[in-house]
Amino acid sequence: MTPAPLFNDVAEGPEDGQGVWLHTPDGKRLRAAVWNAAGPSGTVVLLPGRSEYVEKYGRTAVALAKSGYSTLTIDWRGQGLSDRALPDPLVGHVADFAEYQTDLDALLAFIRAEDLPQPLHLLAHSMGGAIGLRALMRGLPFRTAVFSGPMWGIMISPAMRPIATVLSAISGPFGYAHRYVLGTGPGNYVIDSPFQGNTLTTNPEMWDYMRRQALAYPDLSLGGPSFGWLHAALTECRALARLPSPAIPTICALGSLERIVDPRPILSRMPNWPKGRLQIVQESEHEVLMERSALSDRFLKDAVSLFNH
Repeated sequence: MTPAPLFNDVAEGPEDGQGVWLHTPDGKRLRAAVWNAAGPSGTVVLLPGRSEYVEKYGRTAVALAKSGYSTLTIDWRGQGLSDRALPDPLVGHVADFAEYQTDLDALLAFIRAEDLPQPLHLLAHSMGGAIGLRALMRGLPFRTAVFSGPMWGIMISPAMRPIATVLSAISGPFGYAHRYVLGTGPGNYVIDSPFQGNTLTTNPEMWDYMRRQALAYPDLSLGGPSFGWLHAALTECRALARLPSPAIPTICALGSLERIVDPRPILSRMPNWPKGRLQIVQESEHEVLMERSALSDRFLKDAVSLFNH
């Protein structure tokens, strides 16, 4: 295990946290973090969303450790301290969502190499929800799965959707796949935006937690997505929508105030998910794990109950 930085001063995770460098077959160096590595109840593999980084889930790891679980999470390629894809490191870019499966395979190889506690449980947020759903469909060895605001679709207005689809699809042939999607740029959302009216959380304390992380360690930050990422994401969402849900016990939480992912694919899939359960979290924005404690604690309690089943 090759040590990597882990900024636990802002993560506020369990004191035994460790950062580690992983390497993929296609030559990418990725950062992962493990907390409570000897958790007797098993390991929760936490798949973050777009623009996120391992420190963001330190407090979640504390809650899981209290229930006896190890937490293993990752900086996806192109974000956090993992290798960035483009000369402008603030552009969130990937050419194909299959690349994220390569990252996840490296994470599972680490689990085997380090003999982390079994069984494995999936906890996936936003973009991690798309990656996690594909992983389950590939038959990766997760006993249960919990999703938070999964990106099985992207919130785009009906008027703009055809334009976004076409512009992203032709971005490769026309040479602008690496450019920011219109209306986005290099700025960090939690630094540049006020708490009032934000689309992530109704909890000002958790907003400040995320903001402190971004200000203390600017290298963790990521700006808007590229046209190439948007095309890859839309393509993956369409592909996933055509496939049946696996018969794995699952909880999917969706905030009633959701404004980032498209709720329609979630509302369509979950009633037909064998052993699946949809939770509409009232008065929650996109980040259920970063919400007011009354909401986030209940969600984590339900997740742990499923993991313990």
